[in-house]
Amino acid sequence: MTQNSPRPDTSALAGPAAVDLDPDGLTFAQVVAVARHDAPVRVPEQVRAAVAESRRAIEALADAPRPVYGVSTGFGALAQRHIPAALRTQLQKSLIRSHAAGVGDPVEREVVRALMLLRARTLATGRTGVRTEVLDTYVAILDAGITPVVHEYGSLGCSGDLAPLSACALAAMGEGPVTVRGADGTERRTTAAEALAAAGITPVVLAEKEGLALVNGTDGMLGMLILALFDLENLLTAADLTAAMSVEAQYGTDRVFMPDLHTPLRPHAGQAASAANMLTALAGSGIVAGHKDSTHLVQDAYSLRCSPQVTGAARDTAAFAAQTAARELRAAIDNPVVLPDGTVSSNGNFHGAPLAHALDFLAIVAADVASIAERRTDRFMDAARNQGLPPFLAGDVGVDSGLMIAHYTQAAIVSEMKRQATPASVDSIPSSAMQEDHVSMGWTAARKLRTSVVNLARVLGIEYYTAARAIDLRAEAPGPVTGALLAELRHEVPGPGPDRFLSPELAEAIERVADGRAVAAAETASALTHTLVDIDGTVLDGRTIPTD
Repeated sequence: MTQNSPRPDTSALAGPAAVDLDPDGLTFAQVVAVARHDAPVRVPEQVRAAVAESRRAIEALADAPRPVYGVSTGFGALAQRHIPAALRTQLQKSLIRSHAAGVGDPVEREVVRALMLLRARTLATGRTGVRTEVLDTYVAILDAGITPVVHEYGSLGCSGDLAPLSACALAAMGEGPVTVRGADGTERRTTAAEALAAAGITPVVLAEKEGLALVNGTDGMLGMLILALFDLENLLTAADLTAAMSVEAQYGTDRVFMPDLHTPLRPHAGQAASAANMLTALAGSGIVAGHKDSTHLVQDAYSLRCSPQVTGAARDTAAFAAQTAARELRAAIDNPVVLPDGTVSSNGNFHGAPLAHALDFLAIVAADVASIAERRTDRFMDAARNQGLPPFLAGDVGVDSGLMIAHYTQAAIVSEMKRQATPASVDSIPSSAMQEDHVSMGWTAARKLRTSVVNLARVLGIEYYTAARAIDLRAEAPGPVTGALLAELRHEVPGPGPDRFLSPELAEAIERVADGRAVAAAETASALTHTLVDIDGTVLDGRTIPTD
């Protein structure tokens, strides 16, 4: 599962501004700017001072005769051994080298960059006890466009994302493979030693506690959750729009989306937002107006009438996940952790359950939104249900198959998304000689969510393509919003006609959904409602972030 997530397209905008690594001020948008768009990172002086202060506490404990976990002992199930000072540098090297044990395909560059930024943010809290040069090295690696090779498998989401984070720490030590992105955007694979030397970065020699501080975090899970939330803000709005196009083309009514049927009767914020978007999309539609007084239907099918209830519930779930991510973005995840009074204490905050549950929940609702979109698309295929349109929206019925297999493709994707919706977080598997006897599997939940997000864009893109063809087959004019969506697609994709090679046309529709052009086209005609917000309260509008 190494697909890239959909990325809203605003390539004409200026490059991202520098991000101050303020552990109490970092936002989702800044994480995305660094992860996806290579925004430079700066460490404020007050942050560097806080890091230096906590390091002094660690150095005092390192000299104490009493063993302190992670400072002068082994790790995990081997924590009973007191390690003499002469062996502690080797202890840190051994920890990182042994824990960098991932296998499988490399994960996406944006995931690794998010992971490294978020780990640097935790180091910047002054609760991990690292030296300032460790923090500075992580920031320098990010700014140099150096990306450690992190493999897909290796994290159980407890004791944090150990193997992925260890791969990053290994690179900071000047070991292991990395990729380097040049000024022209091309990437090449090389060794960390060569890449750091070329960038003028001195590899770190880890001291007491620093190895643990670099690997005991939930940063991979959190990074993938934040990236998914940005993508879902765009896709859930796109789902409202493709649903409206299907309602319009299938002679559905807009009455069920009126405000008096939502907040006063069932006060779910997401449902109200989705209903408002669908009503906006159908405003001024000649197709809807043309059958307002018809008695052809008593009630529309659930997949049309209940679209705001389904996509709205997904919005509310995403809002819950954003709240979870916001809390984690203000956390200081490490074990042991340096407390404000200088004491060092073991804890269980590295357990990824809060993130794992949210990630699994998002995969469930993504599958449900895709499922109802597929049902709307299916109705277009059937002449008994599509309100007078040709079977499969074919040109010469019988000679042409129309969109029969386009719907097959969509159905196959939805079936896979249903399998991906099976929660990873319920499948704890004990490890580390039963010391780590319950784990979150949050990294696995995040990996499958990334695939689900990509697949949701595909499902909605096929509905977009199908509904656009159906609107073209109607005699009446669409509304301004749905008309703008139709015009956006017709820039590259022709309308109804004889059978032709469909894959490139479907890809064009999917790309317009995934990169935000479909939503942007709709907003040229009327404002839409977006409900997901950043940690600072601003809308999570991925289309305001420039792309690679």
